[in-house]
Amino acid sequence: MITDSPRPATRRAAAPLGAAAVATAPGVFLGVTGVHLTPPLAALLFGVAVIGAAFVLSWVAEAVQVDISPGLAITVLALIAVLPEYAVDFVFASEGGRAFAEYGPACVPPGSSDHSSCGLALANMTGANRILVGVGWALVVLLAAWRIRRGSNNKPDDDSGDGERGGHKKHAGVTLERTDAVPLAFLAVATLYSLTLPLRHSITLIDAAVLVAIFVLYAVRVAKAPPGDPDLEGVAKVLGEQPRLRRRLTCVGLFAFAAAVILLVAENFAHALVETGTQVGISQFFLVQWLAPLASEAPELLVACLYAWRLKTTDALATLVSSKVNQWTLLVGTLPVVFAIASASTSGLPIDAAQREELLLTAAQSLFAVSLLLSLTITVRGGLLLLGLFVAQFVLAAVLPESVKGIELVALSCVYLVGAAVVTFRSRRDVVALAKDGFRTPYRELADR
Repeated sequence: MITDSPRPATRRAAAPLGAAAVATAPGVFLGVTGVHLTPPLAALLFGVAVIGAAFVLSWVAEAVQVDISPGLAITVLALIAVLPEYAVDFVFASEGGRAFAEYGPACVPPGSSDHSSCGLALANMTGANRILVGVGWALVVLLAAWRIRRGSNNKPDDDSGDGERGGHKKHAGVTLERTDAVPLAFLAVATLYSLTLPLRHSITLIDAAVLVAIFVLYAVRVAKAPPGDPDLEGVAKVLGEQPRLRRRLTCVGLFAFAAAVILLVAENFAHALVETGTQVGISQFFLVQWLAPLASEAPELLVACLYAWRLKTTDALATLVSSKVNQWTLLVGTLPVVFAIASASTSGLPIDAAQREELLLTAAQSLFAVSLLLSLTITVRGGLLLLGLFVAQFVLAAVLPESVKGIELVALSCVYLVGAAVVTFRSRRDVVALAKDGFRTPYRELADR
């Protein structure tokens, strides 16, 4: 006899999905209608909408692993979660292109003391990338370690395989799956290429072609991965247990819903935060480089933290690694394209002296972060290093005299590069294994390990 047992579970799943949808409603309404509220209130409503969309993304990204590989699911999740950063940075790149067409390479009227629109586009991108690694990667490791330690204090030791997937039983940190060597290897290639950008006067369409090609090759490689056998729970489990056609349609619909919400509210969220900061006297450059990216990075950071809180530590860090690949290839690569279209020219996105230092620091941080993961394991110490060096920039900027401001960027870049060289030398055997698994080893062999 067939029972209706799935229905209570479906109703239980509908409640959190409904709550997430309700959370997005005020922000979506403001985004569609253009109703003006005070910046702090608008930022709050847009922020709540981002949180609601992040929850939906996390549930669907788990459920679709029934049909596609975990790596591909995380890649799609990362691409959607990073849409706010694309939307915000494209706005700045477009404004920079129009300013370039009107005022030339300075991107500002002659004699103006305003920050260059072109420089703001790069500032937003570098800030977003450094937040993702310095805050995001570190936060996942530290949150996971705290949750694991808390759980170990409440439970006896268990040698079962339940925790193996998260890589948290035997390591004081987070261990990725062998399949995660793929995004890490492509991130390494993109990072090495990005180290040439501070030597340029502009990011050209040739750079765009190279970086976008790296992303395409990465996407093709990930798409070859076989479907997995995910361990689902809660809303994701209910979605994953639906009949195939219904499951796929539901997941596509929810992905589209979350993406639409993010696109509708992301730019507004960033601008509301910038306006709020302006009201309290925070500089435009600081707001564009740090506050706006912090807002636009919120979906992916929230998704990763949700995974880490549920001790899906591998998925948490893998999501942020994949997001970093997206941002360091597709985002950086498409900025000069948007700039060229807006400026109606083939000129590259100009890089001034200050932004060359910012690019150098961002690339150096990325190289150091990759080196910490060469063995596919990042320890709590590694997470603390990423967070500490990220915070160090602000501490140094606050204590250094005005006459030497900016030297902290070069100094920290050197620290990152030396650290990367030391860690890579110590893990030199892992470099060969990472390259082989990242570019050549068939996915089925990676999954079997």
